[in-house]
Amino acid sequence: MIDKSAFTAEEWKLVLSSPMLAGMAVTLSDPSGLIGLMKESVSSATALQAVKKDDSANAIAKAIASEYETSEGRSLVRDNLKSEVKGKAPADAKQAALDGLKRVAAILDAKAPAEAPAFKAWLKSIAEKTAEAASEGGFMGFGGVQVSDAEKATLAEIESALA
Repeated sequence: MIDKSAFTAEEWKLVLSSPMLAGMAVTLSDPSGLIGLMKESVSSATALQAVKKDDSANAIAKAIASEYETSEGRSLVRDNLKSEVKGKAPADAKQAALDGLKRVAAILDAKAPAEAPAFKAWLKSIAEKTAEAASEGGFMGFGGVQVSDAEKATLAEIESALA
């Protein structure tokens, strides 16, 4: 079973940030207003809570969920996200999130090849749940679609980045 000790400090910071990067990429692809943003943000947090209770969950995902419970872990994520996307236009921030996920995939393939497929699948599921969290388009919750074309395209980009 692998844990954060298998990674350098910089690698761990990026791996630790990866659930937020997955959700952020989807959110940035088709912003859905304040309420939609809140719903999409909550979906990532819900995924972290769920993995803590899942006995069959990936060890790296469980380590991340535990780390998010500490102020140090949350600070690492916040600092990393700022360095990845601060001051960037939404399209550039989305690309930075995708690039971060690509780096995470490479790190996992090199350092945790046995754990990598399950962890990448977990990240994809976070992105999918984020996309499904708020409907796009429509007016005051009526009409629109559950997952927009832009979000579908971003989900495909995330899958490619994690391949």
